[in-house]
Amino acid sequence: MTNRWAVLALLFAIRCTMGFQFQTAAALSPTIMQTFGVGIADLGLLVGLYLSPGILLAAPSGGLARRYGDKTMVAVGLGLMIAGGAIMIFAESWEGQIAGRAVAGFGGVLLNVLMSKMVADWFAGREIATAMGIFVNSWPVGIALALAVAPAIAGEAGLSGAHAVAVALAAAGLLALAAFYRQPAQGAAAASAGGGLSRAVMAGVIVAGSIWGVYNAGLAMIFSFGPAMLAERGWSEAAASSATSIVLWLAAISIPFGGFLADRTGRLRTVMIGCFVLFAAALPIAARTEAVIPMFVVLGLVSGLAAGPIMALPAQILSAENRAIGMGVFLTIYYIAALVGPVFAGWVAELRGSAVVTFDLGAAMLVGCCLLLWLFDRCAALSDERT
Repeated sequence: MTNRWAVLALLFAIRCTMGFQFQTAAALSPTIMQTFGVGIADLGLLVGLYLSPGILLAAPSGGLARRYGDKTMVAVGLGLMIAGGAIMIFAESWEGQIAGRAVAGFGGVLLNVLMSKMVADWFAGREIATAMGIFVNSWPVGIALALAVAPAIAGEAGLSGAHAVAVALAAAGLLALAAFYRQPAQGAAAASAGGGLSRAVMAGVIVAGSIWGVYNAGLAMIFSFGPAMLAERGWSEAAASSATSIVLWLAAISIPFGGFLADRTGRLRTVMIGCFVLFAAALPIAARTEAVIPMFVVLGLVSGLAAGPIMALPAQILSAENRAIGMGVFLTIYYIAALVGPVFAGWVAELRGSAVVTFDLGAAMLVGCCLLLWLFDRCAALSDERT
């Protein structure tokens, strides 16, 4: 592959498998809780556990890629996703489910960090927000697919059948990666040269990662606890998952549109702040209204607008030489927020006796993103002064 858009399509398809595997836990939450006799707090742990290995592995993955190559390490990640899914297929205990989820999560970390870097290698300096918006879109598309089909698969073939489909998709992604992907020549040369992060750049990357992590934690309130919230109202598992998937399907439209809008107008900050404010306003309403479907449509249309511009933030302060390390740091912060968010929300929901409060927590997180964006701009300005 020599066309960057074809490469983007390949990476998009492969990363969809990660979103699908991640979402099987939340999409099948009532069945999982019933089968293993666990509560909503335990479910929050299982959901967040998939992303938790990133706290340890995201930063070192840049060094691993520099030594062994992006493609090799992404292949290793897909192999771990397959192995972790296989453990969950055959494990009959809750501890076995936890172990399999963690193994798969280690693989997902390698995919998320290194494939983000791959996209930046191909698109740095040209349509980066649009490309990142499209690439990021693979996550909600994979999640929406799981919400739409995983309950039906589990209904016919049980939980093991749903996990088997996730494993098969990861295996297909591994074959596609091996057959078609190649690294751009300039990206390979820069990666081999290597490079560190100054204090100002490190601070900017940490703040950018915090924005991405908190934003995604807010979004996770919908697809992690939306099915459980609707089940509290008497919705069936399939109906609750299908309704929640509406948000993700519409986000699949709003995410690339937000990236395109930011690139076309040059107003990345305006797009991000507009998304944060509208998204934060809609979440508490969606958790309480009887017009669930219309409000979930609104959430889908506004929630994804900021994704591409946020993912473009690291490219503003990172060079090709330090991109692998920088993206590792960026996503380490993201993974911390992605783990803490669902676990904390699950604990609060259990304490309050309702999943409704998780949507309120999501709104508070999005307000915090506005403050973090202001702080990032201060760090970026300081970095420019020291360059």
